[in-house]
Amino acid sequence: MPRMVSEGIILFDSGVVSLIKDEANELLKNGPEVWSIKTIEMKRYMMTDALDDLIGSTNSAEELFIVNTLADAIHEFVLRTNGQWIGASKWIVRALNQFDEKFARKFVQAFDAFYKTGYKDAIIDLADEVLNPYGGRLFEGYSLGKGVRI
Repeated sequence: MPRMVSEGIILFDSGVVSLIKDEANELLKNGPEVWSIKTIEMKRYMMTDALDDLIGSTNSAEELFIVNTLADAIHEFVLRTNGQWIGASKWIVRALNQFDEKFARKFVQAFDAFYKTGYKDAIIDLADEVLNPYGGRLFEGYSLGKGVRI
């Protein structure tokens, strides 16, 4: 919403709209709230769970939806751990491009290859590349809900 307000063209302003637009610009400039370690661990856990589902799947219909989950999770993880706003729909690629064009190309190529051929490895490699700086995959010993490792 802030991006839409920021980029919108003011047709009429009694003085209020420009203030709202300034506030939207400030929100965009400052970025989202920084993720806590607890949130990063939860997101690592959820991505690991989806990765495991994809790796173990032999059902192409199910894989379509697992891969959709991973696309959202990977883009969110990359952007939020780097203090960037996420996107939805076409804004996923736009937000990734604004942050890192090289990563955005790799992201699109990995998912494009899967949708065209069913090739999973590029998505798996991409997810691991994103997770590795934060400790890699997280599954064993993590208790979702309690947020503690056992």
